[in-house]
Amino acid sequence: MLTFRYVVVDVFTDRPLAGNQLAVFTDAREIPEQLLQPLAREMNFSETVYVYPAAADGHVRVRIFTPSNELPFAGHPILGAAFVLAIPLQLHEIRLETGAGVIPVLLDREGPRIVFGRMIQPVPPWRPYEREAELLEALGVERSGLPVELYDLGPTHVYVALDSEEAVAALEPDLAALARLEVGANCFAGSGRRWKTRAFVPGHGVPEDPATGSAAGPLALHLSRHGLVPFGEEIEISQGEEIGRPSTLYARVEGSAERVERVEVGGAAVVVARGEFRLP
Repeated sequence: MLTFRYVVVDVFTDRPLAGNQLAVFTDAREIPEQLLQPLAREMNFSETVYVYPAAADGHVRVRIFTPSNELPFAGHPILGAAFVLAIPLQLHEIRLETGAGVIPVLLDREGPRIVFGRMIQPVPPWRPYEREAELLEALGVERSGLPVELYDLGPTHVYVALDSEEAVAALEPDLAALARLEVGANCFAGSGRRWKTRAFVPGHGVPEDPATGSAAGPLALHLSRHGLVPFGEEIEISQGEEIGRPSTLYARVEGSAERVERVEVGGAAVVVARGEFRLP
């Protein structure tokens, strides 16, 4: 029998049983390649992380799987894995090697306990989304208050601005139609520092995501590029309430529309369980 140990962590929350669930297999060296996707499907969280020794200048290398496919990068898996791995190492910064490069995560501590983490995300390219009409129809909305644009971090996210937080909460999208578009559909509303969002990613096996770290940075960039949030100002994003997993994410973009210098996404996380698979 082979034994594979994992940790379950709730990410973008400071209390258990909220936020976005994540499984972290802390030593994946002996897990056969053909079992990585089935194990992620068995966990059935938005993402599962497998940890390997570093191959470059990071502390570790990670691979990220949704229930249906592997991703080069995703936000809550990076933050959650950083909390899990940095606790015994007593690090204030941990560098995770991903398919999108090395991602630094800066960690705030109170004694031995990590209370907050900030990941430095890659700056995503963006472009107008050419299937806007199909997206709006699948979401059941007539228009977006801002240009509908796609940001690419490995996972691709498209943003639709709605008139109010109530309109975001009331969404009942056609998930089958959204799955055919194969993008993350992010609908948001708010003002100033506080924003509400919902993310639908059925094309990757995630009907609705409780907290989408890879979408939080591009959302802050989208808002700053279109003049709703000053560059350098941190926003607070609420997500997941409609599916019983309330989450809080923080994001900030430094620079300007002409030269984006830094994209930072932060939040808390809590370890809630440990377990193991025993397989022949």
